[in-house]
Amino acid sequence: MAATENNGAWLTQDAYDRLKEELDHLSGPYRQEIVERIAAARDEGDLRENGGYHAARDEQGKNEARIKQLTHLLENANVGEAPSDDGVVALGMVIEAEIAGRPMKFLLGSREVESTLPEGSDLKVFSEKSPMGAAILGHKQGEEVTYQAPNGNDLVAKIISVTPFQG
Repeated sequence: MAATENNGAWLTQDAYDRLKEELDHLSGPYRQEIVERIAAARDEGDLRENGGYHAARDEQGKNEARIKQLTHLLENANVGEAPSDDGVVALGMVIEAEIAGRPMKFLLGSREVESTLPEGSDLKVFSEKSPMGAAILGHKQGEEVTYQAPNGNDLVAKIISVTPFQG
């Protein structure tokens, strides 16, 4: 898979559907629930010392921020099937590599896709724009690539396996 056309996050259809479902919940029933909690707390009287009111307002702010984040992500997402299983590092691939002698397993893609990973996943996401991501992009399983870390040190990444993300 080549770099994304509109620089949006690459998502599988399943991940897109999960995020759309979350957005629908947050912007519908959950938003209404928060409004009702704020109204109930407001009816209790003095708002300066009303912990329930302030907690509900904080929750409302977090919910609106998440709605905005999801809306932007979904509007700009590149939705498609997992990339082909050809052993070449591309967006949407899970890479097992040895970086500076330590084993790592990660998904190559936009940091925005972290929120699309299944709950409990220990898979990390590295951007294709990061020094390591940019260095390994397009390379094949079994190759070694040297890149410069943000601290200026040269690091070696040995690509052990490359498989399409199935999430």
